[in-house]
Amino acid sequence: MTTSEDVRRVALALPDTAEKLAWGSPTFRVAGKIFAALSDDDKSMAFKCPKEERPELIEAEPDKFFVRAGHDDNYDWLRAHLAALEGEEELRAILLDSWRQVAPRKLLALHPDPADPEP
Repeated sequence: MTTSEDVRRVALALPDTAEKLAWGSPTFRVAGKIFAALSDDDKSMAFKCPKEERPELIEAEPDKFFVRAGHDDNYDWLRAHLAALEGEEELRAILLDSWRQVAPRKLLALHPDPADPEP
C-alpha cells in the first residue's frame, strides 16, 4: 500500500523539489510552484492534471481518482487515494508527470522525458 512517506520520498527525489507546508499540509514544489500535495489525513494526494483529462481518469478508475467538489473544479488538479495506487511505479509516473507540468523549461531541458522521441 502506498503511504504518505512514499509520496514524500518519490517527490523529493525529483530534481530541485522542495517540501513546504501550506494550508496545514505538505506540498511539493519545483521552482516555487506546487505540483503535488498530501491531504491533511495523509490518505490521498492532489497532483497537476489538465481538466480535460480528469473525467476519463475518474470514469476509468473511480475508486482511485477523484476531485474535491467546490475546490478543484476550476483548476488543473486531480486527487488519488493512496491506498488505491498500484505501487511505486504508478506513484512515480503520476508525480513525474505532475512535476513536468510545473517545472521551468530550463530544468526540463536538463531532465528530458525518456518517453519523448528525440527531436
